[in-house]
Amino acid sequence: MAMSLLNISGGRASMKRMLLLMLIAGICVSIEVVFGQAAAKGNGTDVSSSSSSRPSVVNIGTLYTYDSVIGRAAGPAIAAAVDDVNSDPTILPGTRLNLISHNTNCSGFLATVEVLQLMVNDVVAVIGPQSSGVAHIISHVVNELHVPLLSFAATDPTLSALQYPYFLRTTQNDYFQMYAIADIVSYFGWREVIPIFVDDDYGRSGISILGDALAMKRAKISYKAALAPGASKSQISDLLLKVNQMESRVYVVHVNPDSGLSLFSIARGLHMTTRGYVWIATDWLPSVVDALEPVDTDTMNILQGVIALRHHTQDTDLKKKFMSKWSSHKNSVGASGFNSYALYAYDTVWLAARALDVFLNEGGNLSYSSDPKLHETNGSAMNLSSMRVFDGGQEFLRTLLRMNFTGLSGQIQFDMDKNLVHPAYDVLNIGGTGSRRIGYWSDSSGLSTVTPEVLYTKPKNTSASSQHLYSVIWPGETSVVPRGWVFPENGKPLRIAVPNRISYVQFVSKDKNPPGVRGYCIDVFEAAINLLQYPVPHIYILHGDGKRNPVYNEIVQAVAEDRYDAAVGDVTIVTNRTKIVDFTQPFMESGLVVVAPVKEVKSSPWAFLKPFTFQMWLVTGAFFLLVGAVVWILEHRINGEFRGSPRKQLMTIFWFSFSTMFFSHRENTVSALGRFVLIIWLFVVLIINSSYTASLTSILTVQQLTSRIEGIDSLAAGNEPIGVQDGSFARNYLIDELNIAESRLVTLKSQEEYSTFLKLGPNRGGVAAVVDELPYIELFLSASDCAFKIVGQEFTKSGWGFAFQRDSPLAVDLSTAVLQLSENGDLQKIRNKWLTHADCSSQVNEIDENHLSLKSFWGLFLICGIACFISLVVFFCNIICQYRRFTPEDGEEAVEDEIQSPRPQRSVCSTSLKKLIDFADRKEAEIKEMIKPKSIDIKRQGNPSSDGHTISSA
Repeated sequence: MAMSLLNISGGRASMKRMLLLMLIAGICVSIEVVFGQAAAKGNGTDVSSSSSSRPSVVNIGTLYTYDSVIGRAAGPAIAAAVDDVNSDPTILPGTRLNLISHNTNCSGFLATVEVLQLMVNDVVAVIGPQSSGVAHIISHVVNELHVPLLSFAATDPTLSALQYPYFLRTTQNDYFQMYAIADIVSYFGWREVIPIFVDDDYGRSGISILGDALAMKRAKISYKAALAPGASKSQISDLLLKVNQMESRVYVVHVNPDSGLSLFSIARGLHMTTRGYVWIATDWLPSVVDALEPVDTDTMNILQGVIALRHHTQDTDLKKKFMSKWSSHKNSVGASGFNSYALYAYDTVWLAARALDVFLNEGGNLSYSSDPKLHETNGSAMNLSSMRVFDGGQEFLRTLLRMNFTGLSGQIQFDMDKNLVHPAYDVLNIGGTGSRRIGYWSDSSGLSTVTPEVLYTKPKNTSASSQHLYSVIWPGETSVVPRGWVFPENGKPLRIAVPNRISYVQFVSKDKNPPGVRGYCIDVFEAAINLLQYPVPHIYILHGDGKRNPVYNEIVQAVAEDRYDAAVGDVTIVTNRTKIVDFTQPFMESGLVVVAPVKEVKSSPWAFLKPFTFQMWLVTGAFFLLVGAVVWILEHRINGEFRGSPRKQLMTIFWFSFSTMFFSHRENTVSALGRFVLIIWLFVVLIINSSYTASLTSILTVQQLTSRIEGIDSLAAGNEPIGVQDGSFARNYLIDELNIAESRLVTLKSQEEYSTFLKLGPNRGGVAAVVDELPYIELFLSASDCAFKIVGQEFTKSGWGFAFQRDSPLAVDLSTAVLQLSENGDLQKIRNKWLTHADCSSQVNEIDENHLSLKSFWGLFLICGIACFISLVVFFCNIICQYRRFTPEDGEEAVEDEIQSPRPQRSVCSTSLKKLIDFADRKEAEIKEMIKPKSIDIKRQGNPSSDGHTISSA
């Protein structure tokens, strides 16, 4: 994971350097003695400044507090690791590790003394310290002398900064632990936490990262409760009393293991470990609990329901073997309690040993040289020149960073930020006499009930839907997830702003009786509050002078500026408001509409033409004639009713066509093709007749209202004045979004002004239309006797909600309550109580909607046209077949005539076409009679007689 770790400022580094010089001056005499002894004895190292051979003994130093939770576990583990390395012939053959340990006693001063003493022993690495504060100080020493500092317990994220190149953390970085806590907070839906931490480098840096992690989850730190290192019980008690008076009930405890339990003991005495409280502890708490031998029931009782994070270490055979060895030898080695830091300390020794083995095998030299800067002491008596620089320190550090092996704690490998790969934690729930693992956290998948070893083999997935934990037993022995916040015990009631309206008072208005306000919005809010499972003390504060409607943007801004805690009323949810406050679920749908005067459309003597558009009339008439002509063609040869003089036949076509409109045609169809076409056409006529009748009935019977304003587009395109409600967001919307000139907008303060200005119209000092939200317009129309109507469509979609300050947990709970009101029908009952509507329609009827156009019927006309085309194709194919059977005799005569009197080719074609037309005009019966004798003759010519002669044609 890419990290942005904090760098220590130059000022802090300078102060530490000054402190370091003062400390060095204070221990001058001791150092000189130690230096002299070291030079004389050498501890058997005999490593010269230029030696290149593999040494028989290599010194490794350790710095930690012996008598501490971490030290009591790490000390035996380090000693065991050194013994195991020295007894393993495959690691550092011919070379023995010599462990030089120093006790820091939880003191930065003593730690500085001890590290200087270590440096004169020419150590190749320093293991420790356990304190992040101490690590900050002594990192300056190892940086100067190029000696890697391998810490198994310093978890401060800022130690990974480039300022400390020789610091290498062999445990997990608190950066990841704080992101794990943020995921837990987000998983349970909490929005605010209060961290209680020790005010040193370790505590401050961790909580700083926690704030960043929470911000990514839309949560935050509401208050930072800092404890001084070594704080007394009275100081802890005072701090807990202070945070207990605050709203948040989610506490993150990030303190030192040796003093953390006293905090929980005091919290229990203050009844802060009961139902409703949430306690989340970092890895210090499992370190304490795991080290308890035997289990202390009194200690466990004060930790009931706490969630804690512990470094995740896989249960491998190697780890089980070490645990068995620890249990069997804990008395002999002085171990009083095991925790995960013992595993990291053990692996740190092996990391140094393996890296040193690789370093020596690759030709590295354990050589040391004098630092010229340490000779410039300005005549000081301090023998600083005795401290030498590790020449191969930089190369040894690079070797450490590329190591990759499996230790007791898991895979030992470093990423680009010098952090151990695959960070993971066990999520524990403390209860009874121990702890219960409820899941895991990993950088790959967040919270999960699947082990990190499995998850790291799969693609990364940290989506909210993939986060899972087992059930938790919370303080107070309840499985119900705490809400995470309460109203402060000494807090004031919620200050709720209510618009002091003078119009549309049905929604919200001032009232003489308690609570001082009334209306639809107030009833909805009170009903929602009553559904909450906790009391919400509140007072209503009227906003406005009572002479005109208040500006709602000012109310929302006042909530954002903490002048009010919330705003209840007809407050519209719009984009610019959601940027500064949080709204609940809308309890009323809303949107801007245009209302304008309307007039009734007078009846016309040509009203019977209105059902169809002009195009529809033309196409319908054309199809009447087309179908009549097609039926005449199909029936002409076989139906006597379709024959006669040309005048009679033309009249028949027209009569038959238009008589089908009323299904009163008297001509019978005989041919199958004619009947097929007629059936399709009668179906089309039936649909057209029904549609025409319905549309005409609507036009003649339903009241038709019209307005010259068609909607917001036509209104914005003109230059006539527009009315808007005083204080409404509609004014800014029309100016900013629709670019309507501000000079066109007329502010209207009451419903009476709406009616007056609309009746006057733009020519007499009024307005052409009013733009306002739908709920207001519905109330206005209910009292307007249907003189005004909504024109066009609703051109914005929004709603009314209750406004709260950002990240207020009440907004979430009230949203749920509003949804519950809607589902159980109470919201509609409140609406029916306060809001009434007119019986007449509020929407202007669009006259054009009653005109039936061709687009509604083109499918029918297409079907009818296809039927006519298919019938004509079949008909003419039949005619051509008959004509070919009819023409052989005529063809011979035509040839003889052509021989006797030759004529132009064009004349011959005209004659053939004329014969075809004459043939088609003949009756079907005549054609069949003419074709039948020819068929018989052809048949006789094709069948010879019994004596071998053919039968001649008669």
